[in-house]
Amino acid sequence: MRIYMQTLHSPEQPLRYYHLHLQPDLLGGWSLVRESGIQGTRGQVTKEHFDEREEAERTLIKRRDMQLRRGYRVVFREGAPREAGS
Repeated sequence: MRIYMQTLHSPEQPLRYYHLHLQPDLLGGWSLVRESGIQGTRGQVTKEHFDEREEAERTLIKRRDMQLRRGYRVVFREGAPREAGS
């Protein structure tokens, strides 16, 4: 699952991005990779590790919603959270 967000263009502020990427790790867990920064520059990368995919997905959605409240908009989305019981 991957979500890429950007702020709206403004002459006063540089265009910022926020990228969330959920991926399996080599030990059977999941990593939520977050990257953020100013568009066109190398951003800051943070990884969070989870034992269960559902917990990682909940955190991804929580982080997405936090950024939406801060004025970001979703530009690209790939994949979707699993349905309960899948």
